[in-house]
Amino acid sequence: MKYRLLGPTGVWVSELSLGAMTFGGTNHPVYSTLGALGREDTERMVGTALDAGINFIDTADVYSDGESEELLGHALRHRRDDVVLATKVYAPTGPGPNDVGWSRLHVTRALDTSLRRLGTDHIDLYQLHNIDPVTPFEEVLAALDDAVHQGKVRYIGCANLAAWQISKALGVSALRNLNRFVSVQAYYSLVGRDVERDLLPMAQAENLAVTVWSPLAGGFLTGKISRDGGSTGPSRRTAEGGQDFPPVDRERGHEVLDVLRTVAGRHGVSIPRVAIAWLLAQPAVTSVIVGARTTDQLTDNIAASGLTLSEQDLAELDAVSRQAPAYPNWIHEMFAPVRNPNA
Repeated sequence: MKYRLLGPTGVWVSELSLGAMTFGGTNHPVYSTLGALGREDTERMVGTALDAGINFIDTADVYSDGESEELLGHALRHRRDDVVLATKVYAPTGPGPNDVGWSRLHVTRALDTSLRRLGTDHIDLYQLHNIDPVTPFEEVLAALDDAVHQGKVRYIGCANLAAWQISKALGVSALRNLNRFVSVQAYYSLVGRDVERDLLPMAQAENLAVTVWSPLAGGFLTGKISRDGGSTGPSRRTAEGGQDFPPVDRERGHEVLDVLRTVAGRHGVSIPRVAIAWLLAQPAVTSVIVGARTTDQLTDNIAASGLTLSEQDLAELDAVSRQAPAYPNWIHEMFAPVRNPNA
């Protein structure tokens, strides 16, 4: 396992991290389709990850209505110091109007509840899970800053925010001398490269760690889903109650899968392993979050850390999956040589 710096912190995290969305949720209408792992399976999954060198685990208070945090906390009860533990806050955790969002009221309550469920006195990386359109950054960043000074949180980050929103937050932190985001968690895959337009350049410029969720596009890049929409194996995208999430342009996606099969055959490995290895080869990526239903799936995903794709592999995958630049990126590229005397 290789390790990369978590943004400007000096903390080393494994380039693959374990996602806990598959923990718990047996009777939940959504999370039951994602894995619904119980206590024994969760402990087995966590043990497999740690034994392989993974030291970074990500969950959220909303996963399985908090059961994911509880199961993860129990699995880590004797190995808490072996991991950089991350969780998230924002999504509804109850029926009340203040059981959601970024308000100091909700964040403070949610943090204490997460600490209790995880069975720990601190969270290493506490992340805002989504944008709250009604709470200003000044409010939530001050609350998070207090949590850091209280020792309940070591670092703060965000997930699923736009580049301009993160830049605004960094500006507020600088202006008010508050702890700043050190990381951004974003969806990124060979069939979802939108982040390359603005988010990744911003993250690199601001020295933010980038952690990737759904590297296999919600199971699409396992190669189990056929062009006619059928499935050659268990897939949450085709399971009853499953969601087409994240959204995928299926026609283009199957063109990507065709190239993935070629590259996978060239190396004698699985399609998912190649898809994850491609992400690990992207310079802005710090850690790719892998979640699984079984230890066999997890072991195969972890093996991506040892797969080095050739220049030919990377060029073929880039050619089939690259998106056309969006405005203003294309005009920036057009005039970039004007400021480069060597162009």
